[in-house]
Amino acid sequence: MNNKELKSYLDKLYFKYKDKHSSKDPVWILHEFQDAKDIEIAGLITSCYAYGRVDQINIFIKRFLKNIDFKVHEFTSNYSEHKDKKYLAALSYRFNTENDLSLLLKNINNILNKYQSLQDLFVENYHDEHQNILEALDNFTLKLNEYSDSETNHGYLIPLSKNRSTCKRLNLFLRWMIRKDEIDIGIWEKVDMSKLIMPVDTHIYRVSRKLKMVKRNTCDLKFALELTDKLRKFDQKDPVKYDFALCHAGMEKAVL
Repeated sequence: MNNKELKSYLDKLYFKYKDKHSSKDPVWILHEFQDAKDIEIAGLITSCYAYGRVDQINIFIKRFLKNIDFKVHEFTSNYSEHKDKKYLAALSYRFNTENDLSLLLKNINNILNKYQSLQDLFVENYHDEHQNILEALDNFTLKLNEYSDSETNHGYLIPLSKNRSTCKRLNLFLRWMIRKDEIDIGIWEKVDMSKLIMPVDTHIYRVSRKLKMVKRNTCDLKFALELTDKLRKFDQKDPVKYDFALCHAGMEKAVL
């Protein structure tokens, strides 16, 4: 199909899936919070574990939130392994153990003590004249790995974007924080959503290739950037708005 037909098709997918609770997506967990301080931390933790089956992701995140009485910012900003790790008992998800979660919380706690918020860290290396958010993401992931342990899988939760993988879950987190519609929360107002990079996973990769939107074969950062550039032709101000629709259409095998 030509670009006009493709845009029409993508817009139909967007309007099909854009309604709140149109699928079992972890993003809906964030809609349960009111305070931006809780939302950004819950969003980062949820995105870190957004791999595998959606049902299992939701179960794990809700167990964690219940353990800390849904007081995400209060718990994380005061987190101490000595007194608080007991709340993480048996909170393992696939190959990430409670030790990985504890290390993630230590790193977030470290950022909150230095920057007050995750957004303040992110915008430290963000500039409107940049083509995209990549430089800011490099700094963001580096500082969220200040505490590391080679014997844990914490690096899978917060991969270093400088290694140039697609960083799907981190770009997903940024989509949640920066875009605002029925799906995305949009509490970060210091970052332009036109600078976002498409979160690319196996579903997005397969759908994009099937729709002939990307020529590159390798599923990596260059693929994500090429796909984002293609989508920018359809919506220059909001190129990643099609992510949610394409992802769920792919999972449901609803494409074409």
